[in-house]
This record gives sequence, C-alpha cells and structure tokens, in this order.
Amino acid sequence: MNPRRRRFLHLLAGAAALSAASRARAQSWPTRPVRVIVPFQPGGSTDIFARLAGQKLTERFGKQFYIENIAGATGNVGTAQAARAAPDGHTFLIAFSSYVVNPTLFAKLPFDPDKDLAPVTLAVSAANAVSVNPSLPARSLQELVALIKSNPGKYSYASGGVGTQGHLLGEMLRLSLALDLVHVPFNGAAPAIASAVAGHTPIVWSTLASAMQPLEAGQLRALAVTSKTRSQLFPDIPTTAEAGYPQIEGDSWVGLLAPAGTPNEIIGALQREIVAILALPDVKERLPALGFEVVASTPKEFARRIKVETEIWGKVIRSANIKPE
Repeated sequence: MNPRRRRFLHLLAGAAALSAASRARAQSWPTRPVRVIVPFQPGGSTDIFARLAGQKLTERFGKQFYIENIAGATGNVGTAQAARAAPDGHTFLIAFSSYVVNPTLFAKLPFDPDKDLAPVTLAVSAANAVSVNPSLPARSLQELVALIKSNPGKYSYASGGVGTQGHLLGEMLRLSLALDLVHVPFNGAAPAIASAVAGHTPIVWSTLASAMQPLEAGQLRALAVTSKTRSQLFPDIPTTAEAGYPQIEGDSWVGLLAPAGTPNEIIGALQREIVAILALPDVKERLPALGFEVVASTPKEFARRIKVETEIWGKVIRSANIKPE
C-alpha cells in the first residue's frame, strides 16, 4: 500500500476511535450529582430559573443537579469557585448579565473570564425598561428627554445599584444625549421601584418583571423597553429604537458556563438538553411570570455575545467613571 495512503487511513482510524470515545463519554455523563453554582442569594429570578432548570435536568439525566448559592461581590465569588472547579462536567455556573459588566467594573477579578470559563448557552433574556411616576407629564421617551433637557439637574433616576443593568442603561442614555441627570442607586430593584412609585426618584430603570405589579396597577408608566423587540409581557410598550433611540439597548440574561477544559461533547449534551427543557410546555408557561423569554443560544453564539457586551458595557463604565461601591 502507498505509504501516504497508509498514513491517511491510520489517521482516519484514530479520529474515528477518538470520536467514538467522545460519544461514549457524553453518553455515560454524568456519573455523580452535578453542582450548579448560582453566584447570588436564593430567591431572585436567576436562582428561581436555576432551580427550575436543575429539576428538569435531574429528571432527564437521572442524576441530581443541585443548586449551590455562593453570593458575594456582584457574583464574582461564586464565579471564581466555578472557574476553579474540575472541568469534568460535574460543576456548572448559572451566570447573570453582570458577568459581562464585572470585568470592567472591578479593577481585578479572582478569575479570568476569557480563559477560565467556557460558554454553554445563553438560556433566557429579560427585557429592561425605563418607567416614570405618573405625575411626570412625559408619556414617551422623547417627551422625557425633552423634559430633562428643559430642566437641567432637576430630575434623578433610580436603579437597583451601582453597575447594574439599570444603572448602565441610564448612563448610556445620559451620555449619548449629554443629559444633566442624577443617578440614585438602591440596594436592589424593589427599593428603587418603590422610590419611583413614591415619586422620590421619578424615573427608574429596571427589568419589566421587577416593575410588573406597579405597572399593572398604574403606579408607574413604562415609556420604552431596551430590547430589540417588544416584550411579551407588555407588547404595547415600544422599544427604545421605535422611540427614536436605537443606541440605547441591552437585555438582562441568564446563561450557563462550564470550567474551561470541560469536554466539548459534555458541553454540547448539556446545551441540547437546556434547549429541549426550554421548549417544554410547563417551562414555557412559567418563564413569562419570571420576566424571561427563551434564547437558547449555541456555545459559539453565547461566546460572541459575551465578547460584544463586555466591550459595550466597558465603554459605558469607563466613560461614566463608574466605580463599585
């Protein structure tokens, strides 16, 4: 036999054997309970989604996927724990959109987001919105901008805290239009929304889900959502692009990451199961109540989004000189 042909067939056989071994490894995984780290306190929407997904994964794989809440430093403590875990498919991280904010917000992280974690899927997203107290005469985002411009320094906006998505969206608007607008951070979305309802800070940026009750009760008026498309929760609210400000855009989201080095076949198997779970009727029925809409991206799509959003929010943080509290 021709030596080149013999070498080609040898390489082909090796590749086939490796592929078969990879498939066998994915089929035998998991071999023990799987730890799913949520880097926040229990009870939030990210934690609720994690527990819903964990329950379904347990049912589908026959091994327990258990949630471990490791809160601290806006998610950095739990994320570092996941980054240091063995890449054997038995530890995963439920990441929130703060994952793309923290690399710029913090001078130093206890992990390298570019090297220590591998994207699995961006599972769901949540629309953010700018809302106002009904006492404000503004009934559109354009009217709100005009009101702020005609009264420099008079108005303030609330958010769930420094470096949150609401804060960054508010700064994105302020910077892009050179508005004289004051940010008032609160310890979470609930007190920020309560302040807007009371009229103390008449403007608030938050997820639509967080503001759902006061919006339905008429205690707040949502002017625009920052998604590419209108929200299923409140389809009558225009997007910021429709309102004339396409540069103001950004969803909150929840995704899964694995320690770097986790076998691709395991990452692929988990991603496929998450996509299947998100398509289940009972899951699809629960997600809107949490303010979530299905994304179910591939690992490559999630990696691209992480890169793009890290750059976008990094620019806002640097331009506004935002520092963590």
